[in-house]
Amino acid sequence: MDYASLPAREIERLSRNVPPGAWAVERERPLSTLLGSCVAVCLFDAQARIGGLNHFMLPNLQRSAHSEVDSLLAGDYAMEALLNALLAQGARKPRIQAKAFGGGTIIETSGQSLAIGQRNAHFAREWLKREGIPVIASDFLGPWSRKVLFLPSVGDAWCKRIVTSHATAEVIAREERAYAATLAAPKTPDDNVELF
Repeated sequence: MDYASLPAREIERLSRNVPPGAWAVERERPLSTLLGSCVAVCLFDAQARIGGLNHFMLPNLQRSAHSEVDSLLAGDYAMEALLNALLAQGARKPRIQAKAFGGGTIIETSGQSLAIGQRNAHFAREWLKREGIPVIASDFLGPWSRKVLFLPSVGDAWCKRIVTSHATAEVIAREERAYAATLAAPKTPDDNVELF
């Protein structure tokens, strides 16, 4: 299907949603995510016609020996996971480019939202610079939440700034809290069993 010829609303309807703490790699199907203070980075190799998107909540994560926290919550792990998945499917690092979005301030909680958004945006820029991956488009910070649509086969991305109403802020906060709650839940021995 030629997704690039479709209107943005139809692309969004057909897209695969990437929630907080997740990433996805696709060759054709569009990817989408909704951001608050989180950041999403789109990486793509236009020659190999493959790309991916991640959605992370914190720049990095300090893990203790007793911690069972999901690593993809943190940007340092989310970026490595996305890049490695692209390389494993035929992308070449010298051809990879990036588009990055997010880091908004949508909910003020004793000043922490601004700091988290700024730290996420700074981390994304620094990580991409360190890895030698050019950022060809970005939209960071500000008082907005953002809806991001990404066409991985060609690297096209749309970022719609959303004036954050109380309802929008609640949806984003609820999604982030739900994800954080899964990380904080006590693990039972059955949680460590992988079925295949």
